[in-house]
Amino acid sequence: MKPGTAYRCLLLFFLACALCSAAEEAPVFRPELYLTSNRLPAPRSTFSFADYDSASCTIPFVRAGNLIIVKARVDTTEGNFILDTGAPHLVLNITYFRHYQSHVEAEAEQTSITGSGSALVKTKVSTFSLGRLQYYGGEADLVDLGHIENSKGIKVLGLLGMELFKQCELVIDYEKNLLYLHRLTRKEASSYQSEHLGDAAHYRTFPIELLKNRILITTTMEGKKMKFVFDCAAESNVLDSRSPDRIMKHVTITRRVLLTGANSRKVEALYGSLANLSMGDLQINTLPVLITNLERTCFSDLGCIDGVLGFDFLSGKKIGFNFVTRKMYVWK
Repeated sequence: MKPGTAYRCLLLFFLACALCSAAEEAPVFRPELYLTSNRLPAPRSTFSFADYDSASCTIPFVRAGNLIIVKARVDTTEGNFILDTGAPHLVLNITYFRHYQSHVEAEAEQTSITGSGSALVKTKVSTFSLGRLQYYGGEADLVDLGHIENSKGIKVLGLLGMELFKQCELVIDYEKNLLYLHRLTRKEASSYQSEHLGDAAHYRTFPIELLKNRILITTTMEGKKMKFVFDCAAESNVLDSRSPDRIMKHVTITRRVLLTGANSRKVEALYGSLANLSMGDLQINTLPVLITNLERTCFSDLGCIDGVLGFDFLSGKKIGFNFVTRKMYVWK
């Protein structure tokens, strides 16, 4: 990789995994890393808000597999969007937005976990609406999301990436199938008290980092600090196969799998469980993980990233983020 290369990743974990040594069909995980890689990217046009107004809303969601699907509107087009905190920006399905004026970003490409690449195409969006939250005048990436539609059997207009939420508190209640969103004003940044927290004995608080519109969480194992990207659209957790021996000795391998990328190329990986991972005072005794090499993925520009935490970690939890104060809440 050339010096100065940065990778931007839309973590749409969506690869079929097949057993290498058996004829039976394997479970479908979703580890397809839809990557967007840039070398020295030009500044983006980010969305703005009307007068930086505060806004709160409760948004119902449905599940397609382990994906969170909500209704949102781009200009005059309304439909299904996937909540994807692993995606840095708003992503639109090119199938439904071909009529938008677009351009290819120089020295940028889309790639998948199998290493294929194609040009990165962008477009301009006048307005975007999610519940009571209104956004104006930003850019979106145009990507073919047909493989997700075919797998899940639903029409998908796009992905809701982190750029849309960086001024917000976001609470995901998997039990009630509800999203709670509150956009903080500048005045609220230091004084805002969430109505969802209540008694501190009912939840744990963890610090998070936001780096290039991705959520980073620090964990520990065997005295080593490990950084994971949090991605609510990842249906499988991922562990970097280059992890040191003192980490890998806690992994129990259950089978080999093949990861099939959007270009139909296949990459061999392993699937199993990771034991004894700690996040603050939370002990994660067993964590299902897909084990693959992350060296050539989107994480290179984030420094040393050890893996991804997805739905397998979240399942059954109520979880919240205040992206202004950089805190994550996990209800007990």
